Amino acid sequence: MIQSIIDFILHIDEHLADLVVQYGFWTLFILFLIIFCETGLVVTPFLPGDSLLFAAGTLSAQFPESLNIWLMLVLLIVAAILGDTVNYLIGAFAGKRILAMRRPIIRQSHLDRTHRFYEKYGGKTIILARFVPIVRTFAPFVAGLGQMSYRNFVFYNVIGGFLWVIPLTLAGFFFGNIPIVKNNFSLVVLLIIFVSILPPIIAGLKEYLQNVKKKKMQSNS
Repeated sequence: MIQSIIDFILHIDEHLADLVVQYGFWTLFILFLIIFCETGLVVTPFLPGDSLLFAAGTLSAQFPESLNIWLMLVLLIVAAILGDTVNYLIGAFAGKRILAMRRPIIRQSHLDRTHRFYEKYGGKTIILARFVPIVRTFAPFVAGLGQMSYRNFVFYNVIGGFLWVIPLTLAGFFFGNIPIVKNNFSLVVLLIIFVSILPPIIAGLKEYLQNVKKKKMQSNS
């Protein structure tokens, strides 16, 4: 299963192209469903978000008759906002029961990572998490679990949905079919994933260095 997921992510352009050939216009709703599930269900954080948006934009340029770019943008923005909203509501009304299960369906490490984001960025986590795999899926759940004001959540959710979907999708639309990008799509996907996880890596490294510095100061004193 893991190998299949990795293959799908790295060759997402080929898989989506097959879907377009097979389903045409209805591929838009498959894309809608994937984005909704990745943002709305805590059990599907492995779905490709960033790379999917880029690949979708690329294919929109190749198959404009099936994947209208403007309709795609609207559907994917709605999917992203609706997904986060459902995830928030799940956290608010069922979060405690889910965490209390004998066999929890959520990894504690994912929750801890998301909590650290909230400690550092507060409500803006809902926006910033859009660009960080795993955290993107758990941020709205934790917001609901922690009883974050729904009004504040909606504000950050809508802004985050627009800022996440539009740049990545249009980047694929305008640059995805450039020969060097098209011929090295797997490398581009890996680069997108790397850039997505770079902020938490840097934040973690800074935190580690600060802890090392504090320990040295304590030992010297």
